[in-house]
Amino acid sequence: MKITVLDGVVENPGDLSWNGLERLGELTVYDRTSMTDEDEIVERIGNAEVVITNKTPLGRTVLERCPSIRFISVLATGYNVVDCDCAKERGIPVSNVPAYGTDVVAQFAIALLLEICHHVGAHSEAVRQGRWENCPDWCFWDYPLIELAGKTMGIIGFGRIGQKTGTIAKALGMRILAFSPHESETGRKIGEYVDLDMLLAESDVISLHCPLFPETREIINRETIAKMKDGVILLNNSRGPLINEQDLADALNSGKVRAAGLDVVSEEPIRSGNPLLKAKNCIITPHISWASRESRQRIMDCTVKNVKAYLDGEPVNVVNG
Repeated sequence: MKITVLDGVVENPGDLSWNGLERLGELTVYDRTSMTDEDEIVERIGNAEVVITNKTPLGRTVLERCPSIRFISVLATGYNVVDCDCAKERGIPVSNVPAYGTDVVAQFAIALLLEICHHVGAHSEAVRQGRWENCPDWCFWDYPLIELAGKTMGIIGFGRIGQKTGTIAKALGMRILAFSPHESETGRKIGEYVDLDMLLAESDVISLHCPLFPETREIINRETIAKMKDGVILLNNSRGPLINEQDLADALNSGKVRAAGLDVVSEEPIRSGNPLLKAKNCIITPHISWASRESRQRIMDCTVKNVKAYLDGEPVNVVNG
């Protein structure tokens, strides 16, 4: 049994072990594989039966050129890098890793919000530069400091991560509004389900936690921003294309949106021409909400289970039927 990991370095930069997969077959791990050179992808897959990928694309051409593939496991929840229809046609189950990062992704959303409210990093750097030592007063601050208690957070997408984010925000004293196509009793205990227009109009903070579907693509745009409160704060550590980036940049520069905290953008890695790079009051981090050691260990553990289940003839977490 040959198992190939095409791009393992982000999942495991050296602080985890591949031993679980090594026990299941002849394992080859590549730190990185080209995301555009199909010849390289095909060459590295070779005659492997099990292929594990994170972001290296496995499109129709690659799958057709690699007849040895019997099973694909994705080192993530999202699986759009695999042509699942083609895999299904070829009898190849594709498995993902569901629900590994609920706690840490919600934690990161709140971290973005707290950084916007307090600018902890900037004030720490100012102290190191000697500004407190030389300050004529006993303290100083460079930005307005924002108290969250009593304010309203609107959460678009109220699944596991959205609800966890709402739970933390509620503990900070915030009122929670939620917009979601699916309502639940668990969600009702955390916040109030409302329509999108009401959420946009009443929220002081809006946090995005919905999947990327045609109906959610660019759900934040010039028209929806116009319905928001002046000075709203926007958070997104879900999917970059949920936002029309030029429209958000314009709203940040005009002050309509007070600040944005983003861990995702429409094209990743970010490109120099992205308008958000020059927008006012915009925090951008490199898609790291998911990347705690604990959550990466859960990805590793689930991937081992996925491969073992396939070898046992009963694949689990299959996303292509």
